Amino acid sequence: MTTSPTLYPAATLLISCPDQQGLVAKIANFIYSNGGNIIHADQHRDGASGLFLSRIEWSLAGFNLPRDLIGPAFNAIAQPLQADWRLCFSDAMPRLAIWVSRQNHCLLDLLWRHQAQEFAAEIPLIISNHETLKPIADQFNIAFHHVPISKATRAEQEAQQLALLKQYDIDLVVLAKYMQILSGDFLQQFANVVNIHHSFLPAFMGAQPYHRAHERGVKIIGATAHYVTEALDAGPIIEQDVVRITHRDDVKDLIRKGKDLERIVLSRGVRLHLQNRVLVYGNRTVVFS
Repeated sequence: MTTSPTLYPAATLLISCPDQQGLVAKIANFIYSNGGNIIHADQHRDGASGLFLSRIEWSLAGFNLPRDLIGPAFNAIAQPLQADWRLCFSDAMPRLAIWVSRQNHCLLDLLWRHQAQEFAAEIPLIISNHETLKPIADQFNIAFHHVPISKATRAEQEAQQLALLKQYDIDLVVLAKYMQILSGDFLQQFANVVNIHHSFLPAFMGAQPYHRAHERGVKIIGATAHYVTEALDAGPIIEQDVVRITHRDDVKDLIRKGKDLERIVLSRGVRLHLQNRVLVYGNRTVVFS
C-alpha cells in the first residue's frame, strides 16, 4: 500500500465490541483529547450478537499523535473493551489485483472507473487462467500474468499466484468473473478477496444461475458482491442489487441484464471496501453510509 499526497488526510476507525455503556463517549474522547475533529460517525447495535459496531472518521490536521502512535494509543482503550478494530488512513492507496477468466465486462468497467478516478487505488496487476484478455491489460499498461489452472497442479499454481501478490505488494484481490474456486490453503494465506456472483445470493449458488433462474420462472434476477471464504458463494455480503425480468425474457436476455448488474454491483462493492465502509463480523457485514 502506498501513500498519496493530500492536503487534509483523515483517519478512519472501524471497531466492533460487546455493547456497553459509554462506548461512543470513550471513542470520541480519545479523538477529542488528542486534538482531532470528527468528520463522520456512525454506529449500529446488533441485537442478536449484542455487538456494538462503529465507523468514525476524523481529520488529522492538528491531531497531536503521529500516525505510528495512534494504533498503540487506541489499543490501550480497546483491550478492556474486548474490541476488534482496524485503523485506516485516507491517503493510503491500496494496490489491487484483478483476476479474470474470459469475460471482459467487469474488468473493463473497473478499469474505466479507475481511469475516471472513481477509485482511490492502484491497479498494477491482472492475473488470468486464460490469455484472452491480455490485450486489455496491454491497453491499460497493466502487468498481465497468465496462470493456467488444473487440478493436478493447483497447489503449484496457487503458490505462483501468491508469489505474484507479494511481488506486486497487493492489498486486495478482485475476482472480476474469475471462474475458478480458491482453495482453503490459498485463503489462509491471502484472505482479502472480493468476488462478484451472478445471482442474488443465497439463491442459485454455483454455476449457471441464469439458466436455473429462467427454468424457475423468477421475476427478478440479481448480483452479489461478497468476500470470499472457503464455503462456496457463502462469504460475507458487501453489496447486492436486482433487476426485473418478464416472461418474454429468454436466457440470453437474463445474461445481458445480469452482466449490466454485475458491473454495477462489483464496482459498488469495491468502492465501499476501498472507502473502509465495510465491517465484517461473523459471516455478516455492516456497511456504513
